[in-house]
Amino acid sequence: MAKATGRPVAVTVGGNVITNDVSSVTFSTPQGVADVTGLDKSAVERLLLLADCTITLSGNGLNTTASMSFATLKNPASAATKIVVIGLTGATLTATCVQTDYQVTIGADGNYSWSAPFSLANGTAAAWT
Repeated sequence: MAKATGRPVAVTVGGNVITNDVSSVTFSTPQGVADVTGLDKSAVERLLLLADCTITLSGNGLNTTASMSFATLKNPASAATKIVVIGLTGATLTATCVQTDYQVTIGADGNYSWSAPFSLANGTAAAWT
């Protein structure tokens, strides 16, 4: 794969493509670690544990069109899990997540901004393809 920069080319949540409403995406795929250092060591020994994934989508404006960001994200508890797909140039991250919040801010200038955090849901690690 060649090096690439730029914005995600697709953001899909629960089957709805909301790319046009998303202004930023943050994702993390940390791996747990266990410290297994013996007393005979002078440096730390670690083993990898379970994988995790967190995703935060953010945007500006309140798009109430069916299947866009507001309709997709407004009720985090409406579905137990949502498939989140972030398509980048040459790579795609797919994760089965629970949406834990839908935060909307109304600025003094009248601008709406929103944020929606997701966390891994079903014991299956996020996958890159």
